[in-house]
Amino acid sequence: MQQPLPGASNALTFGILSIVLTLLCCGPFGAIFSFIGLSNAKTAQQTYDQSNGEYTGIENVKTGKTLSYVGLAIAGVYLLLAILYFGVIAAIFATAISNGDF
Repeated sequence: MQQPLPGASNALTFGILSIVLTLLCCGPFGAIFSFIGLSNAKTAQQTYDQSNGEYTGIENVKTGKTLSYVGLAIAGVYLLLAILYFGVIAAIFATAISNGDF
C-alpha cells in the first residue's frame, strides 16, 4: 500500500506562501519561504528516489518546487525595483544638494 510522501505537502504549502507573501507583504518573507520550500522539495525528492514506489504525491513536490522558484524570482524583481527606487531618490537628493537647492 502506498503512503503519502513525507514533506510533499510542506513543499507545496511553502511554494504557495512564497508567492502570496511576496506579492502581498514584502519580498524578503517570500524569499525565505521559497528557500524553505525548495529545501523541503529536495528532501522529499530524495526520499521518493530512494523508495521503491512506496510513496505517492511526487506531483506536489514538483509543483511546490516550481512555485518556490516563481516566488523567488518575484522577490528578486522586487529587490531590483527597490534598489532602483532608492537609487533614484538618492541621486535626486545628491543633485539637489550639489546645486544648493537645500
